[in-house]
Amino acid sequence: MAQLKVRPSKLSGEVTAPPSKSYTHRAFMIAALARGESRIINPLLSFDTEATIEAARALGAEITQEGDVWRVRGTGGELKPRADVIDARNSGTTIRLMSAIAALSPKPVRLTGDESVLKRPMGPLIEALEKLGAKARCEGIKGRPPVVVGGGLSGGEIEITGAVSSQFVSALLIASSYARDDVELTITEELRSKPYVEITLELLDAVGAKIRRNKSLTEFKISGGRTFRAIDLTIPGDFSSAAFVLGAAALTGSTVRVNNLDVQGAQGDRRIVKLLDEFGADVKVSRKTVEVSSTGELSGIEADCGDNPDLVPVLAVLGSVAEGWTRLMNIPHLRFKETDRIRALANELRKLGAEVEERPDELRVRGVEQLKGAKLTSHGDHRMAMAFAVAGLAARGETIVDGAESIPVSYPGFVKDMRKLGAKLELVE
Repeated sequence: MAQLKVRPSKLSGEVTAPPSKSYTHRAFMIAALARGESRIINPLLSFDTEATIEAARALGAEITQEGDVWRVRGTGGELKPRADVIDARNSGTTIRLMSAIAALSPKPVRLTGDESVLKRPMGPLIEALEKLGAKARCEGIKGRPPVVVGGGLSGGEIEITGAVSSQFVSALLIASSYARDDVELTITEELRSKPYVEITLELLDAVGAKIRRNKSLTEFKISGGRTFRAIDLTIPGDFSSAAFVLGAAALTGSTVRVNNLDVQGAQGDRRIVKLLDEFGADVKVSRKTVEVSSTGELSGIEADCGDNPDLVPVLAVLGSVAEGWTRLMNIPHLRFKETDRIRALANELRKLGAEVEERPDELRVRGVEQLKGAKLTSHGDHRMAMAFAVAGLAARGETIVDGAESIPVSYPGFVKDMRKLGAKLELVE
């Protein structure tokens, strides 16, 4: 198990945001279903996205790399699985979206993953695929993976909850264009993480899917019998990952610039710009650069994070030093991530000296003048590891974060980028 040793630091300089994980996943999946050759430029290469690339190959796509350009010769929807089993590794996005795509296979495909993925709820998605005509089942208890899918989709009317994961919705939107007949999809309960569905729709529109939807994204009519056209896409920078760097600047009273961030794009986590301003940091946006300057004196905020669950770890860390209470609401779906992120944040931030209240669907943190170094665990979760590394930059003494080997799941260059900015981080294998 790798450890991060962190000491108090001031930061300065600039880095380039890594490519978006969400766009990378979806681009390779959609290209794998398209007819012809797609070009995906500057994708994120991380543990999670590599799982998706291998899954696309396993379902029959031909994928080659030339520098920053990846070429995907798609299947046109005629999947010819090269393997009976797909390993999603640690990637919830891979197992959920690929389960719907693999349901188009003429023969059964089994999808599995690591210990964390095998705890992810899959039941609602598998039931929806069954109702659309696929042969689909969960082999784990209580609707958990592994899952077995195949047989193709006939179409029809289905409902699915939006409260557990937006990934269920994205999965069905991608696969339903290849159903024999049209699909009418209704979302019950509140759709959380809606911006991720908007990213999916943006890419589907670009490849010629025909999807009518209402403004609230609760009703969709998807034309079946379609075939995606090939796509050329340059992957934008990732706000979810950049949030840790920008948050570190606000936390440590530093000035940092992050390039390759499009604040006009579809990513919901661009909201970090507004939230850092609310905390009291000075945030400047110009072209595709975000600069954060701070005195380190922050004030607590209240934020509904239903659409921005990946920002919660860094927001909670900022709340641990901000004056007064920080309240992060509408986040019950955080309990079904790589770990129960609400509980993990509460337990570990308390070790640093913060006052934390854990609620079923929210987290409340009251800041302290000075965090104290402690030994923390990431619970095998990449965003926990990065959040606690950021916290250690403002803690007295040394902070040790166990489980740092999870960081490359989403941001392989995190330690290198932070050290470039002056962070006193040491990775111990």
